[in-house]
Amino acid sequence: MSLENTTDSVTPDPQAALEAAGPAAPAHAVDAELETQSELAAGPPIEPPRGAIAEWTITILLLLFLTTTLVQAYVIPTGSMEDTLLIGDHLLVDKMAFAPSGAISKHLLPYSDVKRGDIIVFRYPVDISMTFVKRAIGIPGDRIRLVNKQVYRNGVKLDEPYKVNKSDQIDPYRDNFPSEPNSMVYPGAMDMLQNHVVNGEVVVPPGTFFAMGDNRDSSLDSRYWGFVPRGNIIGKPLIIYWSYDAPTDELQNPTIGFDHLKDLSLNFFSKTRWHRTFMLIHGYYKN
Repeated sequence: MSLENTTDSVTPDPQAALEAAGPAAPAHAVDAELETQSELAAGPPIEPPRGAIAEWTITILLLLFLTTTLVQAYVIPTGSMEDTLLIGDHLLVDKMAFAPSGAISKHLLPYSDVKRGDIIVFRYPVDISMTFVKRAIGIPGDRIRLVNKQVYRNGVKLDEPYKVNKSDQIDPYRDNFPSEPNSMVYPGAMDMLQNHVVNGEVVVPPGTFFAMGDNRDSSLDSRYWGFVPRGNIIGKPLIIYWSYDAPTDELQNPTIGFDHLKDLSLNFFSKTRWHRTFMLIHGYYKN
């Protein structure tokens, strides 16, 4: 079985840095490889998402005080998070959202725990020099399985309006998970399959998360490399400040190539997705 976009390369995006972050906040390309895929497990109560006014207030503050400590610019070069995030979306990532809170700072800054349905940006567990963006499907203690592309968590079939399946073909591993791998999986996934499967379900261990992409048929995710350690999580996407319809190879280029500059000069207005400009990015918490 072959996956689209299974080569996960993260390269500096000088264009995003110049346009969004300035010298204090260099941008990086995020490999957005996203993924295929009773009663909820006991856990801490889910906090309601911040209201629109609070979201915009935080956004404005982060833009006013833009540093790599608070927020960083990234570009999406692949389609694994479609249609939530598109190839060519330029993002600002809130690096404080999941930061550990201190005795005083927890009252001043909007820290929160990673929740089911959050979109998370994290260092790729196989190679921490690379950065991924996925959706948190399972938190510690959750039981995860897929049946014919449908995700079940703790025995409950999930409502996933964000998910897309672009193929009718059923892959025995990708779409009926966990099962015997029929393609290469990384050591973290082998450990998950050997040590964290109970009664046909993957059980998410403490301090980790199970992450998948919204484009389920074209995703390199936790099914193939295992759990996301809590310490690998960088933050959450906050806002799309610019979206441009450019091919993957141009967006993964560590420098701004001549072809990309030419394309921008000729097609900036026609290929900019104006309707996505300043679009806030939200998780899905209704499950």
